[in-house]
Amino acid sequence: MGSVAGTFRENYSQDMAIFRSKMQWAWFLVLALFIALGPLFLSDRLLTIITMIGISVISVHGLNILTGYCGQISIGHAGFMAVGAYTSAILTAKLGWPFWAALPSAALAAGIAGLIFGLPSLRIKGFYLIMATIAAHFIIIWVILQLRTLTGGSDGLAVSRPGLAGFVFKSKASYFYLVMIIAVLATGLAINISRTRAGRAFVAIRDNELAAEVMGISLWSYKLQAFFIGCLYAGVAGSLLVHYFAFASPELFPFMDSVWYLGMLIVGGMGSIPGAIMGAIALKLLDELVTIAGPVLSAAVAAQAAASLALIARGLVIILFLIFEPRGLEHRWMMIKAYFRLWPFAHEED
Repeated sequence: MGSVAGTFRENYSQDMAIFRSKMQWAWFLVLALFIALGPLFLSDRLLTIITMIGISVISVHGLNILTGYCGQISIGHAGFMAVGAYTSAILTAKLGWPFWAALPSAALAAGIAGLIFGLPSLRIKGFYLIMATIAAHFIIIWVILQLRTLTGGSDGLAVSRPGLAGFVFKSKASYFYLVMIIAVLATGLAINISRTRAGRAFVAIRDNELAAEVMGISLWSYKLQAFFIGCLYAGVAGSLLVHYFAFASPELFPFMDSVWYLGMLIVGGMGSIPGAIMGAIALKLLDELVTIAGPVLSAAVAAQAAASLALIARGLVIILFLIFEPRGLEHRWMMIKAYFRLWPFAHEED
């Protein structure tokens, strides 16, 4: 899509700017005000929902870089989140590390795990790569269960809440601020990664591996970079998740979460930073809608059917998007903006 009418890019710095119009700056200020003032008028339940959305956004950004930009389909993302989560939990609970040292260490550990399990992507792709990432998830969870002395096994491991200069992020509002700030930073980093040499190489590999290799792009190097960066994001999200609950357990990282993270990309739009955010928000809000509607439906239909409503609703939404809007919410939003930009003059879009 082109720029808003009257917005011109006269030099390189303007072309590379994240915010290119007054309207974009206005939306950013609205977001900043919402983050700053949200805890003053939002209930604890709403703060929890938004905090979980923020953690999901961080995780989906990583999957978007790996799958949306580089085309390496992964259904083991929850497993890599577990690596980051348990690394942070062990460092803080067993070794007494502060959260701010454990968080980057968790991201690095998940990134290294991504490098290890990303090695098969150098020789396989498509369905076989999907199976390899599924295996990665179950291998990671199996290792966690076996290392009982470190991880607590199936019993889990108690961890402390993050702290900073004597202040502990134990309230819903304080953790909301922590997650939102990290989510904004992660989004900015993802935008800049997509515009680097590596980001352009990821897109070239996704579109046509053979053509990318002919152009001199190292498939070996950039595929592993995509796995490392994508899993690094997953490690941050996993660390934030276990410190929010103050408890690390394999049950926090079920295999189906990996499927739903991929579903968030489908709904929002693969290969799009706004799409990753929209998809995470849409499916998380769908879960809350189902939670509200569940008791009502259980009185009208069988209780078992009502209990499965969340799975049915998610699956149905993903199928509908695959059929009717395969490019996701972000593409539809761009179409709506383009329509009103030229309204009332009729035009056609591809």
